[in-house]
This record gives sequence, structure tokens and C-alpha cells, in this order.
Amino acid sequence: MIIKICLGYVAMNLNLEDCSPSGTVTYKAYEKIQDKQSALYKLRKVAGKNLHNTLRILIYNKALQIPVYRLTSKLIPLATHPALENWDYIADFSEELREIGNFIKQSSFRVSAHPDHFTVINSPRESVFKEALKDLDYHVKLFEAMGLDTGYKLVLHTGGIYGSKTDSMKRFRDNFERLPKRIRDRIILENDDRSYDTLDVLELCRQLKIPMVLDIHHHNCLCAQISIRDILPEIFDTWKGERFAPKVHFSSAKSEKDFRSHADFINYNDFTAFLSIASELDRDFDIMLEAKSKDTALIKLSDELAAEEGVERVGKGVFFINS
Repeated sequence: MIIKICLGYVAMNLNLEDCSPSGTVTYKAYEKIQDKQSALYKLRKVAGKNLHNTLRILIYNKALQIPVYRLTSKLIPLATHPALENWDYIADFSEELREIGNFIKQSSFRVSAHPDHFTVINSPRESVFKEALKDLDYHVKLFEAMGLDTGYKLVLHTGGIYGSKTDSMKRFRDNFERLPKRIRDRIILENDDRSYDTLDVLELCRQLKIPMVLDIHHHNCLCAQISIRDILPEIFDTWKGERFAPKVHFSSAKSEKDFRSHADFINYNDFTAFLSIASELDRDFDIMLEAKSKDTALIKLSDELAAEEGVERVGKGVFFINS
């Protein structure tokens, strides 16, 4: 049986010069500019460069045949700040966003986004939920302006414990249902490394009928006693009916002492050990590499994997493995 595995990386590219897609403008810097037209010009200039660099990265990915990529959440600086609530950034950058979306679709890329850790929908504080809703709406607006349908997802964590995991999981379910459908249809859940383990998140995904992303590193941090071999088929089953194959996140620990932090590169032995287990399922899947060295780490891992017997590589990011 031949399975297809695609690799991807997160946001930043280390091999293109001056190509950050995450240029920022702090509100403090924005506020210091007396003339608000000039201040908005500065925001537009930074956002425009972010979008331009995003397209550069996507062109690079296509040249290397790396089809999986996570868009930065920082494309539009201060987009959700209350002081900028009247700024129609979608209208300002409609052509650029459409161009990016068209390139993604024409290249058959799988892109996603991962809203920041403060985007929490299970907080007991209504104000936190409303801020999370605002951030999720921002992400979805960008995807919609790119012309990307709901097959293109947003990865979320469950959130905090707030004294009771049972109550907080229920609050996540309840607040999830409060989200507009256009947002709900984008959300997929990832297990974390401190609070909500693989079984917790799998249960939530089953109840809400949404896909689950298994983060291997987080799994090892929080519930390594549960065999990935035993749980992976159920996780992959949450992806039934979706446009794209199941996706996992993979990273390596920075050190024994700092085991929760991501290393610069991927531990090859750990990676191939996971591949051996996952290949038993005879199912295609994608792997988002969360290594600090971004595309450099992907290329290194790709070159190592290409040397294995029974592995056929296409470009740097697509593999056909004889399982």
C-alpha cells in the first residue's frame, strides 16, 4: 500500500531575504502619530508588505513543492483593535487577498491559520469570549476575501481549566454553538501540553463533529502513557468528509529540561518512529512541522527522509511511502 504524506511549516520563511509576513505596528506607535490619515497609511504600508511577502513565500513553496503552510495571524496589524474598528482592511486589500487565494487554489495548497493563545472561547468571562469572537471573525474574513471555502481551517486550543475541567469543556461546547456558522465551520481542535490532553480533545471533537489535529509533542508532554498507535485511528476518523486528509503537528523538545519548547529542528528518529506507526493505517495524512528553523528544518528533514528505502519524494514536501 502506498500512502501520501505532505509536509508543511509555519508562517515565517528563513531562506527568502526580507520576507517576514508578520510585520507589526504597535498601538502605542500608531497613537503617537498625530495625523490619523498618516497613521493609517503606516498600517496600510506594513499590511501591504505582509501580504506581498506571503505571496512570495507561497511562490517559494510552490517551487519546492511544499503544499502545506500556516498563514500568520499577523497579516493585518491592529485589525481587531477597538480604535481601528472602522478600518475596512478587507476593502483596502481586496485585490491582494484575492490574488493570494487564487494562487493557493491554483497550486492545490493546504493552508490554515492558528489564532493566538488569547483567543479563548471557554472563558467564564463574557468579555474574553467576545474578544475571541472578534479575532476569529478577523481570520475568517481574510479567508473569505481570499475565496477560500470552509475546507480551509483555523486551529484552536480548548482554553483554560478555570477551576473545573468538566465545566470548562461544557462551556467550550456551549460557546462553540454561539459562534456564527461561518466561523464554526472553520474550527478544528488541537490537544495542548498542559491542560486538555488527547482524550479530552478527541471527546470534544466527537461531540461537536469537528476534526482533531493531533499534536505529537503535546501528547508526549501530557499523556505519553496513552499509545499513539491505539488512539490515532479514532483521531483520523474525525476527518471523514473533509476536503483535506487528516493533519498532525510534529515538533521536537528543545531539551530535557525545557521539554515543552520547540527545538530548532526535528529529531529524525522520533519522526520516523511516528511515521512507522501512522503508516500502519494505510491513510494519507499531512504533517505541520512546528520547528523553530521553519522551512530550513523542513528541507533538512525532507532530505533525510528521501534517503530511506521505499520512499519516493516529489519536490521537498510530498512523499509516497510504501507501507
